[in-house]
Amino acid sequence: MLVLTRRAGESVMIGDTIVITVLEARGDVIRIGIQAPRDVQVHREEVYKELQDANREAASPNEDAVRALTEMLDPRKP
Repeated sequence: MLVLTRRAGESVMIGDTIVITVLEARGDVIRIGIQAPRDVQVHREEVYKELQDANREAASPNEDAVRALTEMLDPRKP
Protein backbone atom coordinates (compact mmCIF):
# COMPACT_ATOMS: atom_id res chain seq x y z
CA MET A 1 0.00 0.00 0.00
CA LEU A 2 1.28 3.43 -0.92
CA VAL A 3 0.75 5.96 1.88
CA LEU A 4 0.81 9.65 0.98
CA THR A 5 0.27 12.88 2.87
CA ARG A 6 -1.86 15.47 1.05
CA ARG A 7 -3.42 18.75 2.10
CA ALA A 8 -6.75 20.20 1.00
CA GLY A 9 -6.53 21.13 -2.66
CA GLU A 10 -3.71 18.68 -3.41
CA SER A 11 -4.20 15.70 -5.70
CA VAL A 12 -2.91 12.25 -6.52
CA MET A 13 -2.80 10.83 -10.06
CA ILE A 14 -3.61 7.18 -10.76
CA GLY A 15 -2.42 6.34 -14.23
CA ASP A 16 -3.06 9.03 -16.83
CA THR A 17 -6.80 9.47 -16.33
CA ILE A 18 -7.75 9.29 -12.64
CA VAL A 19 -7.27 12.24 -10.28
CA ILE A 20 -8.06 12.05 -6.57
CA THR A 21 -8.20 15.45 -4.87
CA VAL A 22 -8.43 16.16 -1.15
CA LEU A 23 -11.28 18.65 -0.88
CA GLU A 24 -11.45 19.10 2.87
CA ALA A 25 -10.00 17.65 6.06
CA ARG A 26 -11.86 18.12 9.36
CA GLY A 27 -10.60 16.05 12.26
CA ASP A 28 -10.87 12.42 11.26
CA VAL A 29 -13.19 13.11 8.30
CA ILE A 30 -11.67 13.64 4.86
CA ARG A 31 -13.67 14.69 1.78
CA ILE A 32 -12.17 13.63 -1.53
CA GLY A 33 -13.12 14.23 -5.13
CA ILE A 34 -12.47 11.64 -7.82
CA GLN A 35 -12.20 12.41 -11.53
CA ALA A 36 -12.27 9.26 -13.63
CA PRO A 37 -13.41 8.25 -17.11
CA ARG A 38 -17.06 7.17 -17.32
CA ASP A 39 -16.01 3.58 -18.03
CA VAL A 40 -14.19 3.34 -14.67
CA GLN A 41 -16.51 2.36 -11.84
CA VAL A 42 -15.93 4.23 -8.58
CA HIS A 43 -17.67 3.01 -5.41
CA ARG A 44 -17.22 3.36 -1.68
CA GLU A 45 -15.73 0.10 -0.39
CA GLU A 46 -18.84 -0.89 1.58
CA VAL A 47 -21.06 -0.34 -1.49
CA TYR A 48 -18.63 -2.32 -3.66
CA LYS A 49 -18.74 -5.25 -1.22
CA GLU A 50 -22.56 -5.17 -1.19
CA LEU A 51 -22.60 -5.22 -5.01
CA GLN A 52 -20.20 -8.16 -5.04
CA ASP A 53 -22.34 -10.07 -2.53
CA ALA A 54 -25.52 -9.34 -4.50
CA ASN A 55 -23.88 -10.45 -7.76
CA ARG A 56 -22.58 -13.61 -6.14
CA GLU A 57 -26.02 -14.40 -4.73
CA ALA A 58 -27.73 -13.74 -8.07
CA ALA A 59 -25.26 -16.02 -9.84
CA SER A 60 -25.85 -18.84 -7.36
CA PRO A 61 -29.30 -20.33 -7.97
CA ASN A 62 -31.17 -21.92 -5.08
CA GLU A 63 -31.97 -25.64 -4.98
CA ASP A 64 -35.55 -25.14 -6.22
CA ALA A 65 -34.33 -23.30 -9.33
CA VAL A 66 -31.78 -26.04 -10.10
CA ARG A 67 -34.40 -28.74 -9.62
CA ALA A 68 -36.91 -26.94 -11.89
CA LEU A 69 -34.31 -26.47 -14.62
CA THR A 70 -33.23 -30.11 -14.37
CA GLU A 71 -36.84 -31.23 -14.79
CA MET A 72 -37.30 -28.93 -17.80
CA LEU A 73 -34.20 -30.33 -19.48
CA ASP A 74 -35.01 -33.99 -18.73
CA PRO A 75 -35.22 -35.71 -22.17
CA ARG A 76 -37.48 -38.44 -20.73
CA LYS A 77 -40.30 -35.96 -20.16
CA PRO A 78 -42.78 -35.47 -23.00
